[in-house]
Amino acid sequence: MHGADIDSAGDGIGSGALRVELGVGRAKLGSHAIPPPSKLVSSYDAVVIGAGAAGLFCAGIAGQRGLSVLVLDHAAQVAEKIRISGGGRCNFTNRDAAPAHFVSANPHFCRSALARYTPRDFIDLVQRHGIGWHEKHKGQLFCNESSQAIIDLLLRECGAGRVLRRQPCAVRALRRAGDGYELDTDDGLVIATQVVVATGGLSIPKIGASDFGYRIARQFGIPIVPTRPALVPLEFDGADWAPFAGLAGLALPVGVATGSGRARAEFADDLLFTHRGLSGPAILQISTCWQPGEPLRIDLAPGHDLAAELADAKRHSQRQLVTQLAEWMPRRLAEASLATAGLPAALALAEYRNADLVRLAERLQRWQIVPTGTEGYRKAEVTAGGIDTRELSSQTMECRRAPGLHFIGEVVDVTGWLGGYNFQWAWASAAACGRALRHATEHPA
Repeated sequence: MHGADIDSAGDGIGSGALRVELGVGRAKLGSHAIPPPSKLVSSYDAVVIGAGAAGLFCAGIAGQRGLSVLVLDHAAQVAEKIRISGGGRCNFTNRDAAPAHFVSANPHFCRSALARYTPRDFIDLVQRHGIGWHEKHKGQLFCNESSQAIIDLLLRECGAGRVLRRQPCAVRALRRAGDGYELDTDDGLVIATQVVVATGGLSIPKIGASDFGYRIARQFGIPIVPTRPALVPLEFDGADWAPFAGLAGLALPVGVATGSGRARAEFADDLLFTHRGLSGPAILQISTCWQPGEPLRIDLAPGHDLAAELADAKRHSQRQLVTQLAEWMPRRLAEASLATAGLPAALALAEYRNADLVRLAERLQRWQIVPTGTEGYRKAEVTAGGIDTRELSSQTMECRRAPGLHFIGEVVDVTGWLGGYNFQWAWASAAACGRALRHATEHPA
């Protein structure tokens, strides 16, 4: 009945001439063409739509609890976002994945799942699979070798639960049918007691990102918090940015803030100048909180009181101002800052008026600039917004108005900071869902 299924069991051998090699994680053709799918009706306790981090992890957990589980994905390759993440080494979690490091219209929603499946839980799983890892900075954990190790881990966990996968296999329609759901797919009709939507967001469309999960939500009348690119470089008006375009490639540590009051957000990390604007960890972080029209406030010399230090240097030094500034920031940036401030760079400090030095210090440590936008989903690491969490159970990820329908991972309105937080949300939301899915013979609690 499952002639078109890819069996995720440990040997990775599927039916017919289709084979999945765990070491590669991609379907490969054998010596014969793949036979056409049987188009027969198949039935499962749960169908997971999306073979990414959250979908595979949820499927493995449910399968190991004895449920019959099918994973469907329109893409030919499994977990592409894992493969390219962390420079190919997958920043798979963060030691400090506290709820405060996540952005949502309903910020308390993520607490339960994050508390019940912690970074330590996933680290233990990584170690059980013999995967070497290391910590970089700020609690960020990476594989020692390739991110393929995490993909292989997920496939082995699915194999242990006898989870089946069909890829590529698009879902053409989803509808309620009695106490469950029917899915029209490229391989025929699939019946499921429960459906888990783990389709991700809109980020990085070249690897298959789509709005499919949001379309499912709209079909069932589930509200969606407006989506936007997040963890993404910011762009500025061409004329305004012209004095800084020549700094492309220059990086330095900064403090950056946006918003005010309870909506204020600030980060301390590295900033990178680009031809069209700003990037680097500090900017990717603040992009998740930035709202169109709001200015960024950037401290280009964090840890310094430039007004006081310039005044002191004026009294005791014969240096040129640009040379003194180069003690605190890259010289190219010092030169560009003086030019935009209308101050000559070649004069000695003593030749500048005190008021000019105070204004320059203010400009450098409270630089305000308003982005015109982001570089879009093409460059965004994640999608902010998504399924309104007020419609979901924080314990199970099940939709209140559509029993048996669950949403997990990036498609949900929970967005983590840069540094492994979004993978931890994938694991935690998947665990909450996978542990709650039930056998077809069970009745909802």
